[in-house]
Amino acid sequence: MASLNVYSALVVLFLTCGAAMATMENDQIIKENHCETKMGLPCVLESFTSIFEIGSISNKCCGELVGLGKVCHSALVKRTLENPLFKDLTPATIIAKSIQTWNNCLALIDSPSPSA
Repeated sequence: MASLNVYSALVVLFLTCGAAMATMENDQIIKENHCETKMGLPCVLESFTSIFEIGSISNKCCGELVGLGKVCHSALVKRTLENPLFKDLTPATIIAKSIQTWNNCLALIDSPSPSA
């Protein structure tokens, strides 16, 4: 029975350290890439709403999101999911919406504009 308690304690310790490492990793990515300074506040709010709530993202904000870069986008979404305020959200759903928003914006920005 004692070995079960030790095993349980090790599992909890491993999971706690893993979560802390993930947070530190995302924070380091965000800091090193200056992610928090690459988008204007209106587009940050629009992007957030399209991923974490229900809303759409404008062409202008899609441009800023793509300019932010995939690495920053992913790290910011993951760090937001780690925030206790968002504990009731389903991470798989948010990640799927994040990928969908990124891909839609990337396609919009990469598509050639119609000629006049």
